[in-house]
Amino acid sequence: MSSTQSFYGSTIGKKILMAVTGVILFGFVLVHMLGNMQIYIGPARLNAYSKLLHDNALEVLWPARIVLSLCVLVHIIAAVQVWLRSRSARPVKYRVKVDIATDYAARTMVWSGPIILAFVVFHILHLTTGNILPGQFIEHDVYHNVVAGFQLWPVALTYIIANLMLAFHLYHGLWSLFQTLGLNHPRFNTYRRGAALVFAVAIAAGNISIPVSILAGWVH
Repeated sequence: MSSTQSFYGSTIGKKILMAVTGVILFGFVLVHMLGNMQIYIGPARLNAYSKLLHDNALEVLWPARIVLSLCVLVHIIAAVQVWLRSRSARPVKYRVKVDIATDYAARTMVWSGPIILAFVVFHILHLTTGNILPGQFIEHDVYHNVVAGFQLWPVALTYIIANLMLAFHLYHGLWSLFQTLGLNHPRFNTYRRGAALVFAVAIAAGNISIPVSILAGWVH
């Protein structure tokens, strides 16, 4: 117990937990996007995919939800604690602050995280419980609910902005977790930065393409 407390009590321990939970969450984001992309195949395929998940709720859906919820909780708590520890270590701001190893994505992590969390709640209320657009929500008809929602530009714009924030978060998060897990070497840093960029852009482009396609009338 003492060794566990010592591990979690250290900054590196918290960062490792953030990295491990981040890997799990990144995997979910990728699978979720690939599942959503089935909207381009047609309503029958997307609704069949949704039905498959709900028909196996006890074996697949709920275990996944529980694991993801725990990962989100641990990720947030560890991130806040690391941020607070960093602030307390430097209570007085630098008179001249030069960001050598950071970039825009890194500097926005502290507020992109809460924005993404708020979006997840919005996403659940929109397409899982139907509270956002109750008059248009048809239970088990995922294709209809997605198209009906994204035909409203405020809803579509919310998803587009949230996925841009997600891209920034994924980019810096992947870059950081490689470093935290010891995969840090000048020889490979360019490649891992490139890999993080490709992953973040691919996820954002895939997700954003759906509301854009619906607004443009390509999917209806």
